[in-house]
Amino acid sequence: MIEILEARKKQVYENKKEARFDMACDKASLAGAVSQRACVFCGSRVVLYPIADAIHLVHGPIGCAAYTWDIRGALSSGPELHRLSFSTDLREKEVIYGGEKKLYAALTELIRHHHPKAAFVYATCIIGLIGDDVQAVCRRVEAEQGIPVIPVHSEGFRGTKKDGYKAACDALLRLIGEDDHSTPPEKGINILGDFNLAGETWIIKDYYRRMGIDVVACITGDGRVDEIRRAHNASLNVVQCSGSMTQLALMMKEKYGIPYARVSYFGIEDTAEALYTVARHFNDPALMERTESLVRAEVNRIYPEIQRLRCSLEGKKAAAYVGGSFKAFSLVKAFRHLGMQTVVVGSQTGSQEDYAYLQEICDEGTIIVDDANPLELSRFIADKGVDILVGGVKERPIAYKMGVAFCDHNHERKIPLAGFEGMLHFSREVYGSLLSPVWQFSPARCRLRTAEKETRNERSTCKTNIAA
Repeated sequence: MIEILEARKKQVYENKKEARFDMACDKASLAGAVSQRACVFCGSRVVLYPIADAIHLVHGPIGCAAYTWDIRGALSSGPELHRLSFSTDLREKEVIYGGEKKLYAALTELIRHHHPKAAFVYATCIIGLIGDDVQAVCRRVEAEQGIPVIPVHSEGFRGTKKDGYKAACDALLRLIGEDDHSTPPEKGINILGDFNLAGETWIIKDYYRRMGIDVVACITGDGRVDEIRRAHNASLNVVQCSGSMTQLALMMKEKYGIPYARVSYFGIEDTAEALYTVARHFNDPALMERTESLVRAEVNRIYPEIQRLRCSLEGKKAAAYVGGSFKAFSLVKAFRHLGMQTVVVGSQTGSQEDYAYLQEICDEGTIIVDDANPLELSRFIADKGVDILVGGVKERPIAYKMGVAFCDHNHERKIPLAGFEGMLHFSREVYGSLLSPVWQFSPARCRLRTAEKETRNERSTCKTNIAA
């Protein structure tokens, strides 16, 4: 086992199929360990701000408003109000005397100027400290302006990113069910937990359109307030990002009786299974036939190129550290399609059940890690001889400093990686990054080549001596 901090040892597991699996998770990050996790405010923003026709107002100092659209480029097919970052910009005066007046003035001005369908107000750390009554201000503005004004209790110090997801789900539930005049479709679903990064929601919606399924609401990729208000008319919630949206699915099941299914749209196997899951729910032979035809056509279209790329990638080693565990499952399977072995895999928000499943699908000796830090990831990459790291913006420098290829599979990506088309893009990106000639100049690879050359020289000298 790679040496790590004593308090972290139960959150790291080296896969041994015959050993008892008892991995700790859902713990607060260890102080001083430089965790890769984000705060509560970040979690709530990730979920809510793709709603494109709403005002998103950060109540707090200006620094928090830096976490805005360009950090996670969710695309919109219409309004782009979500791309504007608004803040009450609290200063010393408001910290001492309170910021409620400034919040009221900011909300009133923004709503009158932009005419949004709704407004979300994010309470940050400083609000939790000074005690502004954000809920009272929101109620007042909602009564005056006639649109939903929803407080999001996302003070960063209250917990982890997962708690931010919960705060966002609570806010969304206040909108759902508000439209009680719309007619439920015969076969309608909600897509939960896809945020339309690089247009991925559009790819997924097109699959369902071809199957004959109506998408009532996308929560929240390319989201609209009116769609969310009638989301209770769907027959099934399909949850892509289980860490962020399972809570909302459970709430809707309790309140409206809507069942849900956890799926993933990453990789060939999981995308196909997601579509089949929806088809099986409606128990319609014609629907299942259309689904099978769609899957067959898409796989036949992309598979020849994936097989060609596999010839150059087979035998390479991969590491994946991502936010949600379902994405980790899909990456392990996707790498297998490319003939690659996943030797390190982990997530920020995985549960005991999620890690137990990872243990089942990973090879013997794979490192499974919860809430990793940069030092741990660096050690795992070095000790396991990793060729490519898949992660996000915080993991990228680790890979490049170590002379290891990198693939961005997090919210900064500009290429869609969901669906069958996404698997093709992923394969091309892995191929392009791993086989780039730039790595021959990296210090790590230079040291490796030097070591290999010295080993060959030693063997040659040994053979000469033996012959003599």
